[in-house]
Amino acid sequence: MNLATLLERFGEPAVLGSGGLLVGLLFGFFAQRSRFCLRAAVVEFWRGQPGEKLAVWLLAFSSAVVGVQLLILAGALDVGTARQLAARGSISGALLGGLLFGVGMVMTRGCASRLLILSANGNLRALLSGLVFAVAAQASLSGALAPARNALAQWWTVDGGASRDLLAITGIGHNGGLAVGLVWLAAALYFASRAGPSVWKWVGGLGTGLMVAAGWWFTYAVSTSTFELVQVQGLTFSGPSAEWLMRVLATPSPVVGFDFGLLPGVFLGSLLGALVGREWKIEGFKDGYSMGRYIAGAVLMGFGSMLAGGCAVGAGMTGGAVFALTAWLTLLGMWAGAGLTDRLLDGRAPAAAAHIPPVTMAP
Repeated sequence: MNLATLLERFGEPAVLGSGGLLVGLLFGFFAQRSRFCLRAAVVEFWRGQPGEKLAVWLLAFSSAVVGVQLLILAGALDVGTARQLAARGSISGALLGGLLFGVGMVMTRGCASRLLILSANGNLRALLSGLVFAVAAQASLSGALAPARNALAQWWTVDGGASRDLLAITGIGHNGGLAVGLVWLAAALYFASRAGPSVWKWVGGLGTGLMVAAGWWFTYAVSTSTFELVQVQGLTFSGPSAEWLMRVLATPSPVVGFDFGLLPGVFLGSLLGALVGREWKIEGFKDGYSMGRYIAGAVLMGFGSMLAGGCAVGAGMTGGAVFALTAWLTLLGMWAGAGLTDRLLDGRAPAAAAHIPPVTMAP
């Protein structure tokens, strides 16, 4: 049964939601088993301890870039109408939003996707942080924080189209984009080989990135197989988190689409991964200070993600894979904000201590 037949029989909402559920399930499973986490990768990098966490993130990012660019070159994907490229963007929002997201990511010890994955593993700290993140994201989208977001986003804007496309700006095209992705993949393989053998490090890292490409491909395939208007999109967690919050709190609910199935899929996939690895356990807060830190960090991530136009996966990997200018600026802001915050809150200067605290994965 082909996609057009499925759309005719079940309709666009059911097919998109089911696709989001499947892609999310695989993403959650791969990310849980590989311990995919941008926060941990950034901390390893800035502490001068490149290891497994950095290798996994690089494997995921590079495989997303290579996968998306190969799909485009093969004629199986066209991202010209994607909001990361077609819509007017904000350079100030990307930089400031990425910076704030990076700060919050270190305070909560995980980005938005990592919080969802840890929640499915029984981590109550991540669950609370994820709920606060969703509230802050919705407030930044259309609530009390929206005026501040709009004001910051208007400081420096860029037109959609070629002005927002790094491949067009540099003139290297999609062949050049593929070459850049392969360079990143070579770096990922180098760090992965140095970090030691681990099946899930390789399989999980590559699988996580390929699910980003799968999200792009699936929504594009649906958009070309129906007469209805379907948004071509990849994976993100800020918008879907706010959407699911409104499904719980208000009626009528948002329209069912790809994002509808994504979050439940990631949760189920991570739960399955935790059960397979026998890693499911209940974890909570140790004290009031840590709870305050996590809540403040979640608010910064929620506001930052909406200001930047996406989270570490949405603006970073998904937007980065299509070479959106604002996505790469957001990533830059995240790496800078996270590195600085880790140094101030958790790290110690090399001159002050002979031993640098190890990078931990769980909040």
